[in-house]
Amino acid sequence: MKIVLLGYGKMGKRIEELATSQGHEVVVKINSKQTSNDYLDAEVAIDFSAPEVAPALIKAALTAGLPVVSGTTGWLEKYSEITTFCNANNGTFLYASNFSLGVNIFFRLNEYLAQMMGRFKQYDISITETHHLEKKDAPSGTALSLAKDVLSTTKYLNWTLDSSQKSEDTLLIRSIREGSVPGTHEIAYNSPIDAISIKHQAHNRDGFVQGALIAAEWILGKKGVFSMQDVLGNQNNL
Repeated sequence: MKIVLLGYGKMGKRIEELATSQGHEVVVKINSKQTSNDYLDAEVAIDFSAPEVAPALIKAALTAGLPVVSGTTGWLEKYSEITTFCNANNGTFLYASNFSLGVNIFFRLNEYLAQMMGRFKQYDISITETHHLEKKDAPSGTALSLAKDVLSTTKYLNWTLDSSQKSEDTLLIRSIREGSVPGTHEIAYNSPIDAISIKHQAHNRDGFVQGALIAAEWILGKKGVFSMQDVLGNQNNL
């Protein structure tokens, strides 16, 4: 593949390293608010930029006819705007809050556990996510994906980051920023007599990077709006 990198921070640099080692080529690197009308002969754009610039970078690439794979979080209030723009321009767009295969398995475990535990009102549920100090958005996109499945099948109606706003129908999400942690997510069910928890811990960024490259290969030649579950096939087969 010939790749345009939207964002050239730590993730962008690691994508370039792994992509090159696998025989792909990074032909354009775009950072900050820079956009480009010259994507050379690129075949796909991979976005790991910043939330404040991601929508503009994605739109520019879609306008140029490039399929876009995005893993930037913190901008999803504009997600419907981007998908509408993509469809209006007969483009191709795939967003994932997390490209890791392990995390996508974790999503399924979380969904299953939430469905099972939804009828047991005595359990208080919380989500804790820990990331490196440079991560700008809180909670993480992965935590929001996990929370969405919890909210859909349990007593909780909304979520909060503020423990003082916690109530019986409010899911508490704790966001911790420390060191260089790639990403750890834990969902805990606590009752007066016992506790159940599931946890995913990334050891490095390579799982995210490899998943993004797999998604970029998969999306070539397709039109429309997709998710990582499309890449992995029917999620029931996970």
